[in-house]
Amino acid sequence: MTVIGNTVRPAANDAIEVNGRVYAFPKHPTVIIVIDGFDPAYLEHGFKNDTLPTMKSFDKTGFIGFADCSIPSTTNTNNTSIVTGVPPAVHGINGNYYLDRETGKEIMITDASLLRCDTILGELSQAGVQTAVVTAKDKLLKVLAYKMSGIRFSSEHARTATLEDNEIEGVEALVGRAQPDQYSADLSLFVLDAGVKILARSRPDLMYLSTSDYVQHLHAPGEAEADAYHAAVDEIVGKLVGLGATVAITADHGMNDKSAPDGTPNVIYLEDELNTRFGPGSVRVICPIADPFVRHHGALGSFVRVYLRNAGDIAAMMAFSRTLPGVELVLDKPQVCQRFDLPLDREGDFAVFGDRHTVIGARREEHDLSQLAGHRLRSHGGLAEQKVPFLLSRRLNAEYRGRAETGPLHNYDIFDFALNGVV
Repeated sequence: MTVIGNTVRPAANDAIEVNGRVYAFPKHPTVIIVIDGFDPAYLEHGFKNDTLPTMKSFDKTGFIGFADCSIPSTTNTNNTSIVTGVPPAVHGINGNYYLDRETGKEIMITDASLLRCDTILGELSQAGVQTAVVTAKDKLLKVLAYKMSGIRFSSEHARTATLEDNEIEGVEALVGRAQPDQYSADLSLFVLDAGVKILARSRPDLMYLSTSDYVQHLHAPGEAEADAYHAAVDEIVGKLVGLGATVAITADHGMNDKSAPDGTPNVIYLEDELNTRFGPGSVRVICPIADPFVRHHGALGSFVRVYLRNAGDIAAMMAFSRTLPGVELVLDKPQVCQRFDLPLDREGDFAVFGDRHTVIGARREEHDLSQLAGHRLRSHGGLAEQKVPFLLSRRLNAEYRGRAETGPLHNYDIFDFALNGVV
């Protein structure tokens, strides 16, 4: 038996302020979809080979554009930015993995303990908006559903969802298949199929669906597996539109090939390099892309934070880092925080960015790439993965179309546009 919780549907003209922005209660059922790793290249390829007909139709019925994601271009950072409507300087979560400077411990973010503000989903649900969240990765759930009442579960743990903890049970029966493997395309498709079933059955006012980037880490635009996956996503988007929903689509980050022509990963092991140059134990390098899904990327991305372990010459270390082939940008703490709206108290002493085709690690021994199993390394985290799609299924009013065309536009504007900007 499948049981789904319900809350009171609000009046359509109500609104609420969250983190300095006013959000209207949904005029229509509204579905926000974050396609993890949905680089613009997948969208552009899908338009050319007609594997994304529903999204392509938004050019006539709605809006198609591109936006910047938060830096570092990682999953936790950007899903948090999107559900709060503000940059990391405000919400406080600036990666998947961080170093606690007070304790010296390295910690993976799996809950909302670092969150410094409310979420749009939480505040709207508390105001009476019927809200639902389905995410592929369970690590995100505690942040996405922070202070939220309503349906909330991950496809990773769909089998164990209960009314008490998730306000839904019998998820596998609802979707019509078993809980997927965490390393599969179906982990994401399960999320979207669940969204269709929930929308059809209980008509929530607002739903947030967040996928995994398993496919994008393995397959480039134009590869058969990538085409098949994105075509399946597009078909499900069509079902949501067909059920009367306003569908808004963006991504947490892009994705790029990070391998040499011979297929070997382009990696700078920065902690090894700096400790060799400036002395053993001089620095600790933290890779904020690290998460429980390490098979995707081996904890290698194109942005790292460098922490000095003792008094050292930061300027000399930064200058040396700039000389390493594949390094695109090196900024000290105040510079990186000012440029990318990051929280000053949670930043390293300096940050190093790899270029489009280069990832940066800490020590060689910490990064196991054997699980790539012959696939080229594809990853994210840097500036080359900052641009993401920004799509809406309904037309924008004049004010919001003007804002979209003049910019700047961020992925964390998607709730604002979907709730306040559609006609």
